[in-house]
Amino acid sequence: MPLSYQSYLRLEELLALQTPVSQGPEHDELLFITIHQVYELWFKQMLHEMALIQRGLESNDQPVVLHGFKRVLSILKTLVAQIDILETMTPVSFNSFRHRLESASGFQSVQFRALEFTLGQRSVKALARYTSDQKGHAWLESIMHRRSLWDSFLLFLKLNHCPVEEALLTRDLTQPPAPSAPLQATLVAIYRDRSTLMQVCERLVDLDEGLQEWRYRHVKMVERTIGTKQGTGGSSGADYLRSTLFKPLFPDLWAIRSAL
Repeated sequence: MPLSYQSYLRLEELLALQTPVSQGPEHDELLFITIHQVYELWFKQMLHEMALIQRGLESNDQPVVLHGFKRVLSILKTLVAQIDILETMTPVSFNSFRHRLESASGFQSVQFRALEFTLGQRSVKALARYTSDQKGHAWLESIMHRRSLWDSFLLFLKLNHCPVEEALLTRDLTQPPAPSAPLQATLVAIYRDRSTLMQVCERLVDLDEGLQEWRYRHVKMVERTIGTKQGTGGSSGADYLRSTLFKPLFPDLWAIRSAL
């Protein structure tokens, strides 16, 4: 049988995966499932693109890097826009099936945590939340010991003959990057004298800002939908999400703004 649109995209299997658990089922549960499954598909694509960007940085292929950032930033805009759709669901309609989610929560998304780890937001405490998921835990642990996007960027700077402290290149990869005054001086010089490298720096800032925008919209959506209730995964709900706001992934790129 020749390949068709239906068989190539495996649509019969894909469209069978949205299975509400509520009685009836409740009308808006299909929307809730669809949105979150689409999020997971975009997370998968972002991780795919991040791997390409890191390879580009580590091989000093700036066109590949800039193209990859353009795609990832476009995906981030889509993630933010999907919240507009989710917010068409009222608190009453969500609460009609929320109890059926039991302990299921976006807080448990292994792919989103993998994305955070890839971007450099790492902690042993975060990894420990996945001990019951053997496969997911092993995957996240492997990411913890690989270069983050920021580490690949530092290598990119060195390949372009920018001064980067050896301690930054050999740091403990399981920890998030700490601010560095010498690196900030290097970045200031790049912004003033090396416009092509500055473009890569600005795309990192765009990515950081875009993720913070998504986090903010996510918090407001949760507040709008469940108020101050505890999250289904055992988190403090909106309070937990609010604690993730305004924590830049790349603090050195934000710190230099006042010096430019």
